[in-house]
Amino acid sequence: MDVAQIPSRSVLIASARKTLKIELDAVASLSDRIDESFARACEIILKSSGRVVVIGMGKSGHIGRKIAATLASTGTTAMFVHPAEASHGDIGMIASNDVVLALSNSGSTEEIVGLLPILKRKAVPLISLTGNPRSELALAAEANLDGEVSEEACPLGLAPTSSTTAALVLGDALAMALLEARGFTREDFAFSHPGGNLGRRLLVRVRDVMHHGEELPRVKQGTALSAALIEMSGKGFGLTTITDEAGDIVGVFSDGDLRRALDSGVDIHRTRVDEVMSARYHTIDSASLAAEAARKMQEASVYVLIVSDSPGKLSGIIKMHDLLRANVI
Repeated sequence: MDVAQIPSRSVLIASARKTLKIELDAVASLSDRIDESFARACEIILKSSGRVVVIGMGKSGHIGRKIAATLASTGTTAMFVHPAEASHGDIGMIASNDVVLALSNSGSTEEIVGLLPILKRKAVPLISLTGNPRSELALAAEANLDGEVSEEACPLGLAPTSSTTAALVLGDALAMALLEARGFTREDFAFSHPGGNLGRRLLVRVRDVMHHGEELPRVKQGTALSAALIEMSGKGFGLTTITDEAGDIVGVFSDGDLRRALDSGVDIHRTRVDEVMSARYHTIDSASLAAEAARKMQEASVYVLIVSDSPGKLSGIIKMHDLLRANVI
C-alpha cells in the first residue's frame, strides 16, 4: 500500500475498537445460552470412560485444537483429530467409549457431516458446537453448544472472527465446568505442567534439591573456631553446623557470627566454636515444598536453611542458589 493511502491513526484505532465491541457483544450474548444442553454436554463427558475427541475444519479446527489442549491440561483427557484425515483412516483413533466434540460454525461442514453415519454406527456420543442450532450437525448431536453470533467482526462478513471467539469462549466454559465438577486442584494442574513455573512450585520438594550426607558442614562441640572456619570454607555454605556427641545439631556458626566474633576480639585458635555459635537457626523439613523454603528465606532474610525432619536431627541444607537453579523462584 502506498504511504499516502495508509489510513490515519484515528481510523485504525476506531476500526480496532469496533472489532472489540462486536466480539465483546458476541461473547456477552452467550451467557443466556448456557442452558440444559450445556449441562447435558458436561454430563456426557463426565460419564465417559474415554477421551474427548475434538474435530473441526479450517479456523474451527484451530479453535478445536486449543479447546482440546485446555481440556487435557485441566483434567479431561482430550485430543484433536482432523476430520478430513478421519475419513481416510484416522477415524480408527476414535473408540466407542470416547466422546466427539465437533466444531462447525455453519453446522454443515462437509467433512464433519460425512462422519456422522460412522460415528453413529460406532455409538460414539456426539456433542456439537455450532453457530446454527438448527443445522444438520446440531440436530444430530446429543447436546449442542450454541455459539451463534449476530455478526462477524470482519467488515466483509467473511473472515471467522466473532464466531471463532464465541467458540473459544464456549470451549473454555466447558473445560472450567468440567474442572470444577472433577474437583481438579492446583496440584493436579501442576502434574499436567511439570515444566512450567507453577508445576515446579507445586511439585519440587526440599528433599529434591537439598544437600545431604558428606556435603554437609559439621563440627563437634568443643572444636576450635579456627578448625570450624576450615570446615566452613571447605564446604562452601557460609556456615557450619555444630553437633553434640550424639550427632544432634545444637547450633550453627555463620559468616555473620564470624564477623561479630572478630569484632569482639576473640582468639580464633583458643575459642571453641560453641562459645560463639548461634543456638537459634531457621529450619524446614525435607517434605516441604521448595517454594515454602523460598518464602521462609525471604521472610527471615537468610540464604540458607537447615533441613531437619525431627528436633535436633540434621537432614540436609538448602541454599537460595539451589532454588534458583531448580527454577522454583
